Amino acid sequence: MLQQLGIGIAITGTGSAVPSAVLDNHGMSHIVETSDEWISTRTGIRQRRLAGADGSLKAIATQAAQNALDMAGITPMDVDLILLTTSTPDDLFGSASQIQAELGAAQAVAFDLTAACSGFVFGMVTASQFIRTGTYQTVLVIGADILSRWVDWTDRRTCVLFGDGAGAIVMQAHPENDRFLGFELRSDGTQSDSLTLAFQSHPKALVDGITVGQGTFQPIAMNGQEIYRFAVKKVPEVIEKALFRANLTVDQVDWLLLHQANQRILDAVAERLGIPDHKVISNMAKYGNTSAASIPLALDEVVREGKIKSGDVIAASGFGAGLTWGAAIFQWGR
Repeated sequence: MLQQLGIGIAITGTGSAVPSAVLDNHGMSHIVETSDEWISTRTGIRQRRLAGADGSLKAIATQAAQNALDMAGITPMDVDLILLTTSTPDDLFGSASQIQAELGAAQAVAFDLTAACSGFVFGMVTASQFIRTGTYQTVLVIGADILSRWVDWTDRRTCVLFGDGAGAIVMQAHPENDRFLGFELRSDGTQSDSLTLAFQSHPKALVDGITVGQGTFQPIAMNGQEIYRFAVKKVPEVIEKALFRANLTVDQVDWLLLHQANQRILDAVAERLGIPDHKVISNMAKYGNTSAASIPLALDEVVREGKIKSGDVIAASGFGAGLTWGAAIFQWGR
């Protein structure tokens, strides 16, 4: 249906990368008062990957991107646009151009896009618009976050949830088949205080009558119950709307690919949609919540394991801070 609006789109490559350091739930119990049983039964998480003090978003994002390019069979010089979806850039001005330089993608425009845990879905939709209009032929969409930089490691309600990682896909113009079938995006700023990584300002007087604010960002703060209620209600709705736009039904979905926030959320959303467990992609036990990286990281794993076949219909949905949420319906492969 969407192909009538412009050029078709294929998703031709996936890639991912994670830091080498592994912190399991037993190790977490030495940091805060918790246990493997407490964490795993409430979240489904058993371990997470953490970037070292000298680790960078640029490094893991570049590796994920290169892996996706290799699978797609193209070079960095073939890329027209790089979209980095992240909330934790190495540089507040943005890290996409640093990744462009590291890859050697000299022909590509590069910029950051921030929509927290929804970022990757928002990035896919943004990329699709550039391809549909014929502006760009090949777009690299990267989701990457190093949330360990911004976690309060004394708050067991949040520190047990998050991990670091990166994932990427290649989206390309396709004259014959359209694999990007439908989407729906939403935002509700009235609930933004449910999940924040907020700037805290301290006054600094410059001259008489002029005082500016200086400071830094504060650790992640989250109302877990509100986020759970929001996700379980809104995610099934947005997936159904995206399926309607794609002229598909839930029965035609081969795989449900949700932001890896909490296993209970995945289970509840799947149940509301009537999607059986064997169609639900989940890898949060190994990586925790990696924010914008979680969807492409999980996608890359199942693609490389051979579980997803060319033409399979995937319903992906991201949800998180903003509050933002969205869904994209697409098929894997050319």
